[in-house]
Amino acid sequence: MTENQADHVSIVPLGGLGEFGMNIMAYECGDDIIVIDCGIMFSDDSAPGVDFIIPDISYLVQNEHKIRAIIITHAHEDHMGGLSFFLDQVNVPVYGTELTLAFAKERLRENKVLSKSNLNAITPDDSLELGCFKLEFIHMTHSIPSTLAVVVRTPVGVIIHTSDFKFDPTPVDDKPSEIHKLAALGEKGVSLLLSDSTNADRPGVTPSERSIYSNLDNIFQNAEQRLFICTFASSLHRIQQFIDLAVKHRRLIAISGRSMIGNINTATELGYLDLPHDLLIDLKDAKRFEPNETMTLCTGSQGEPRSAMSLISRGDHTLLHIDSGDTVLISARQIPGNEREIRKMIGHILRRGAHVIHEQNDHVHVSGHGAREDLKLMLTLTKPKFFIPIHGEYSNLIQHAELAESLGIPNQNVTVAETGDLILLGDDDCYIDGKVQSGVVFVDGKLMTTEDIVVRDRCQLATNGMVIPVVVINQETGKILGTPEIVSRGFVHIDVSEGLIAEAKEVVAKAVERVNFDLEEEIDLIREEIRSELKRFFRSQTAQTPIILPVVMSVQPVVEIQ
Repeated sequence: MTENQADHVSIVPLGGLGEFGMNIMAYECGDDIIVIDCGIMFSDDSAPGVDFIIPDISYLVQNEHKIRAIIITHAHEDHMGGLSFFLDQVNVPVYGTELTLAFAKERLRENKVLSKSNLNAITPDDSLELGCFKLEFIHMTHSIPSTLAVVVRTPVGVIIHTSDFKFDPTPVDDKPSEIHKLAALGEKGVSLLLSDSTNADRPGVTPSERSIYSNLDNIFQNAEQRLFICTFASSLHRIQQFIDLAVKHRRLIAISGRSMIGNINTATELGYLDLPHDLLIDLKDAKRFEPNETMTLCTGSQGEPRSAMSLISRGDHTLLHIDSGDTVLISARQIPGNEREIRKMIGHILRRGAHVIHEQNDHVHVSGHGAREDLKLMLTLTKPKFFIPIHGEYSNLIQHAELAESLGIPNQNVTVAETGDLILLGDDDCYIDGKVQSGVVFVDGKLMTTEDIVVRDRCQLATNGMVIPVVVINQETGKILGTPEIVSRGFVHIDVSEGLIAEAKEVVAKAVERVNFDLEEEIDLIREEIRSELKRFFRSQTAQTPIILPVVMSVQPVVEIQ
């Protein structure tokens, strides 16, 4: 922080603004930094082969000596999934609720960083002093229990970071949002509010989780055979409703999917789920019971190819199968980008004669994020001087900003920022003051890269294929020995494109001849000339541009001894 900024707090979003997922925010004052959340963003068809995406935290790595802690607000992957990668680079204390840390431990263990992690459990009644920051916490209702908003007391005023929330008056766990804490802060004065914008485009109030219970009850009542239920493994409030309905309708419970099994076990042990143990049956025992005596909880609400429900829908699951007349309930939001895979999975289920119920044909899902009236209530309770919308695409941020202005917050006091912006908050101002290094890191198995050229190459391979021209040249003269070869993969089939391939061989030969060969190092020039000429040729002949990987081999001609 420069000298003229000494009376300001820096706010640095390294993910989650202008995009859904990958939420991470840094607050900096003097020699102190605190970080809130470190999430991931799941990949789609635009990044072939990429498992998920994490934020580039180079800025925090460079300032590791200032970081006092990272606070995880709740146990969703878009807020917690990148923690193991964060701790592998920056070893700082972690704070979160008991449930959040229990879920986090599984990921940390998988990525072999649990042993060096400093995990500290907190409750909404706790407070922390971290350098010049004093932190307090507010319980908020969301689609997973133990979600926290964070109150950050700074030298320039009080900041409220809501994380994800909605105002559910009748939550499944009977623990509504602590509105009284928000109101008390608003009365005393809030300098800055940063609030969830996910549903800023939805009118009204987000319904209570309990609002879908009667519909779910009817589905249980009308299901005459097997009942398969697919939802997010982290949606513990939803899972509790399914457990309660299984008890009511006398169905035994089987569980399929590693994350579903792990989360239910952890939440049950910690008391966040009430699951009668005499209702649980092993998957391999499910076939011993009559079809109307069981309920199977599955992962795969987003159509993930290797998830439990996808395997069942294709008939590839080793223990479970769908018969005609069975009922499949998908109780989850369709995340944008996953529609195609979900439709494909539903099609497989329908071909097997089962009934499929989902959010587009019945009221079986409610959001965990507040709609416009919820967002208005947050702004009204906290009465912030300055406002920054967070979490969402740019359009969501803009709509949330306009909502704040409609409630009387002056336009100049509303800052619409994006990932990488450096925001300065003072006593009387809040503005963007440049950029910090930010971006994304692609995670593919155990490999990580910040280079999007890898992803671009994969997209090009998927779209236009690859061509490998192979030439052998005389090491002394640079002349071609024999005829160039062309190998094509995913571009054209050589057998049915003989004319095109023959012309391409001539293009390669002429490209080699154009290079003035004097030194062995000029093989690189030959490769580049081949690549350039073939690219131009294929584009003119086919309107496609495959990836071209020239192979040039330099050999010493064999001298025959007479």
